[in-house]
Amino acid sequence: MSAPIHPRSGANVYLRDVGTIENGTDIVTAYAHVDGRRTVYIPVTKRSDASTLAVIQAVKAAIPSFKKVMPDDVDVQLAFDQSGYVSNAISGLVREAALGAILTGLVVLLFLRDWRGALIVVANIPFALFTAVLLLWTTGQTINIMTLGGLALAVGVLVDEATVEVENIHTQLLPGVSRARAVLEACRRTVLARLLSMLCVLAVFVPSFFMNGVGRQLFVPLSLAVGFAMVASYFLSSSLVPVFATWIMKESHKGEEKEGSFGKLRTRYERYLNAVLDRRWPIIIGYFAVTALILILVAPRIGSEIFPDSNGSVLRMRLKAPIGTRIEETEPMVLQALDLIRKTVGKENVEITSDYLGVQPSSYPVNLIHLFTSGPEEALVQVQLRPGHPDDEKLREDLRAAFHKEMPKLTVAFEAGDIISQVMSFGSPTPIQIDVQGVDVDQDYTYLAKVETELRKLDFLRDVSIVQPHLYPTVEVTVNRDYAGQFGLTMADVTNSLTPATGSSRFIAPNYWRDPRTGNAFQIQVQLPPNRMQGLGALSTLPLMREGQSQPQLDQVAKLEFGTMPEMIERLSGQRIVSVTANLHGMPLGEAQNHIAALLKSLPAVPKGSTIAVRGQIPALEETISGLRAGLLLAIAAIFLLLMANFQSLRLPLAILSTIPGVLCGVVLMLIFTGTTLNIQSFMGAIMAVGISVANSILLVSFAEQARHQNEDVETATRTGATSRIRAILMTATAMICGMIPMAIGFGEGSAQSAPLGRAVIGGLIFSTLTALTVLPAIYALLQRKASTTSNSLNPEDPSSRYYVHP
Repeated sequence: MSAPIHPRSGANVYLRDVGTIENGTDIVTAYAHVDGRRTVYIPVTKRSDASTLAVIQAVKAAIPSFKKVMPDDVDVQLAFDQSGYVSNAISGLVREAALGAILTGLVVLLFLRDWRGALIVVANIPFALFTAVLLLWTTGQTINIMTLGGLALAVGVLVDEATVEVENIHTQLLPGVSRARAVLEACRRTVLARLLSMLCVLAVFVPSFFMNGVGRQLFVPLSLAVGFAMVASYFLSSSLVPVFATWIMKESHKGEEKEGSFGKLRTRYERYLNAVLDRRWPIIIGYFAVTALILILVAPRIGSEIFPDSNGSVLRMRLKAPIGTRIEETEPMVLQALDLIRKTVGKENVEITSDYLGVQPSSYPVNLIHLFTSGPEEALVQVQLRPGHPDDEKLREDLRAAFHKEMPKLTVAFEAGDIISQVMSFGSPTPIQIDVQGVDVDQDYTYLAKVETELRKLDFLRDVSIVQPHLYPTVEVTVNRDYAGQFGLTMADVTNSLTPATGSSRFIAPNYWRDPRTGNAFQIQVQLPPNRMQGLGALSTLPLMREGQSQPQLDQVAKLEFGTMPEMIERLSGQRIVSVTANLHGMPLGEAQNHIAALLKSLPAVPKGSTIAVRGQIPALEETISGLRAGLLLAIAAIFLLLMANFQSLRLPLAILSTIPGVLCGVVLMLIFTGTTLNIQSFMGAIMAVGISVANSILLVSFAEQARHQNEDVETATRTGATSRIRAILMTATAMICGMIPMAIGFGEGSAQSAPLGRAVIGGLIFSTLTALTVLPAIYALLQRKASTTSNSLNPEDPSSRYYVHP
């Protein structure tokens, strides 16, 4: 305060003579609230390779250390934690997998009526899952929603491997046959078929490693989880299951293949199969005609999106007051908005609220990707809802109506709240974003306004708004260089006087003082009190002091007037862009994409020098769906080549793959019936159902081929293969369907995102079972009616080869 600031002979002028010195804060540009109270809000974000749960545990562990260095009247607490969503979703998947395993065990017990066999099947599950988790760890994967979803999905497949082995052992355990002999014979009969089935199921996941973008990031962890679990299950079914069966299964039983309820079921199925084989042509033609109609006419009616709505417990809202509203006026509006949210949602349903209003101070290195606002009139609000909160979409509509009625001047836009939805938005705050890019920004704004007007007419869009407002109020100071030069002033002199008066000297002359006790640096800045600078009149009389002179004033060398400018400037590849965003209501993204594309085509041509692009989730949806379709075709091709290499025949792979249209129809009808969209999860379920269907078909065809090579005619061989595998097919399909039911229903938080996977698998398996037991025998009998029993092997030492040479 006693520092002289005007070194001149005579009386000194000290700092205290011209200003007030205080240990204060920077110019307030933002406020943060937790439950409506001002607070210091520190957002913590994790790196892409970090675990969400590990980060939150580290933050919780560090809070006591934070409190030790704070004054006694300052509290530090964890106010908002999104890791609960992740942990609850993981817990829900674990519960669904455990419940699915229990239901699977009960189904196996029902079919085999042998608790020992059911115990062996269920015991195989934890060993296989533990091995899969170990292999996931060795490949650098983490336990997340996708890997856990893959493990939960694998539970049914694990049961399939073990169930086939135990059922075949159970069939071989007849009076007079020792346990060890029955186990050995059963393993010999199924080891190759199970290996081929496992490879076919793994083949459907191989294309995920050739995908790009989000498809690869999501599918590879899930594919690895399923693949590792299946490989482990195969080896355990070929080693651990036979050992347990030799130890604990009964020595013999009455032979339920011919007696009891399953004997009756087999007899009825044999009569049904005879009728099918007698009418094979109408059945085959009808099958392909019906499946083609369903896939062509019904499948396009299914809505598509990247990821299903999580129905999470976090509401994230962006509130905007009229553009140019000062932060002192924005804060009361935000607090009133919080009261309105509690009133609409119900205070009992609100866990905690947090908000940030205003813009981030320029002196703080805040990453605006994680916390972004464009001006003092904007606020970002998050509301954590309690368990059992109202449905998200209905709640959003209620909040929109409440704000429209109670606070019409406030613009409300909802954004992705939970972690998963934020990631799947690909940088866009909403699913729909349309950008206009060019060299003439005024021309771009004019065209974007037309786009916004047309978008508002679409009844399935909500929260339509321009991201970069272009009418932010400003004061334009136009300096007359001639006048300024007559006073001996340069543009730098005018700027150096104007900046501290309207902002702070730190923008033109940064200065710091280091505290010798703590070593912390503090900014020293000069600024005019804000209450001294109200309106153009006060600004126009600002003296442009040079060498202590009080003249001239600003209005003597410059023209002052109100104006406007874009509040925010964004660039893409070096060119400025302007954007309009919107949310969806009552329509899936894929269908909305078609309407928006048609709307953009109906607009006038884009001005010369400008381009228009649709961004947000739509490009990612197109890329993902295209990759999934290509992946499914590649998977079918890989399975076809694998089957050809094994059977050395073209007809048998065609017979096995003929069940795929039925599987896809089952998936389509189940998605239509449950109101589920076609997304990453349901598509993965469809691919999984295809793999399982192929696996069941391989077993049936393999047994039929074994019978045919034992000199049975094709129809008899078909009956033998189908009737001998009916219990195995029904048991494995029912076990997996029951195992998927908990996932398809979705009990816990985040379960809505995994439910489509379970529903797709269930629908595919139901129709796959019907197709395998009805259509497949008819197609097999038709294709193999003139097939030779001679092997295509070229090995002259193979007795089944036509080139076999007797020694």
